[in-house]
Amino acid sequence: MALEDKRMVMERMRILVLIHEFPPVGGGGGRVARDIAAGLAQRGHEIRVLTTHMPGLPLAEDSDGLRVIRINTNRKTAYRAELTEMARFNLEAVRAGLRLLRDWKADLIHAHFAVPAGAAAFALSKLSGIPYVLTAHLGDVPGAVPEKTDRWFKWIFPFTPPIWNAAARVVAVSEFTRKMAMEHYQVPISVIPNGVDLQTLPVRIEDTNTPRPVRIVFAGRFMEQKNPEHLIEALFRLKELPWQCAMLGDGPLLEPLREKVSRLGLAERFWMPGWVTPEHVLAEFSRSDLLVLPSRSEGLSVVGVQALGMGLAMVLSNAGGNLELVRNGENGYLFPVGDLDALSERLGWLISNPSMLQSAQNKSRDMARSYDLPAIISQYEDLFAELLPSANNPNLKG
Repeated sequence: MALEDKRMVMERMRILVLIHEFPPVGGGGGRVARDIAAGLAQRGHEIRVLTTHMPGLPLAEDSDGLRVIRINTNRKTAYRAELTEMARFNLEAVRAGLRLLRDWKADLIHAHFAVPAGAAAFALSKLSGIPYVLTAHLGDVPGAVPEKTDRWFKWIFPFTPPIWNAAARVVAVSEFTRKMAMEHYQVPISVIPNGVDLQTLPVRIEDTNTPRPVRIVFAGRFMEQKNPEHLIEALFRLKELPWQCAMLGDGPLLEPLREKVSRLGLAERFWMPGWVTPEHVLAEFSRSDLLVLPSRSEGLSVVGVQALGMGLAMVLSNAGGNLELVRNGENGYLFPVGDLDALSERLGWLISNPSMLQSAQNKSRDMARSYDLPAIISQYEDLFAELLPSANNPNLKG
């Protein structure tokens, strides 16, 4: 039977999604969770999401075909979760999950991030008998984001192996994330990358007849992990070249870096609006030529995948999953983490060479086909269906 025919008779699944940050709270991991859940809902599966509440958001709502239930964790900022807030999420998610499962029997639980949601999934699975699938995004892997999570893992690592061991399946969003996890947890781990719906992305505006500066974009949290200061320093070295730069996102480094841009005399060439919606990020991508991510660590950047889909050239650090988004010298360039000279050099090459820039953009479009969201959702759908109790073929009914 063809794969398409199998899906026609695939059982309707009830899936409880656990994630501590879900749009508009949080970053790329939450957007990945939303895209997968919404895609499964569009295919007829019943999806409920337990996530974090923040002031101004409804405690429960129906959105994108999902039932989203938000629980109070005393979270203070949208862009960062403290360890105490994640611990509170675990406690409240177990309580809310048990109440939910009394009236709504899920077939399985999908937890994004082993810490904290994996712990809640572990407890709910033990109490209900419902299997869970764990998706690791990188920040939940010991040693993967040392500047962000090492102090947490000093305390919590001894409690994490059971979370990984008890999962019915474990997925990583990149090969790098899988390899890092395998250093600490002896469980089978498959890779399903983050995806983007290529059919719904806005069309990138290209006007080759009108000379203009190269438009550079950065999108991410203004935190040490993302290393946004290096982009500013690199572009200061290239101030004689024609460029403009948009830096999108919020975080503790935003105001200091705005001040730095002003001191360097570059205020007219940078746009740093703070937090913007995912739709505004894509709108900015449609006006841009080149994505720069100087990250110190990455799983598989959602904005990186989106930039591929929109045909942006890429200059990314060689951190983690960035290696999977760049074919060096083809759709852009990689540079060693923290190497300001290399970042400046590679940016200068692309800014100064329009034909090289255009070639890199075309290659990004070609590479994006590997991350088309419907195919990614199908991989999760097939994986989940394998866990359904069925006498002969777990993927099919009848």
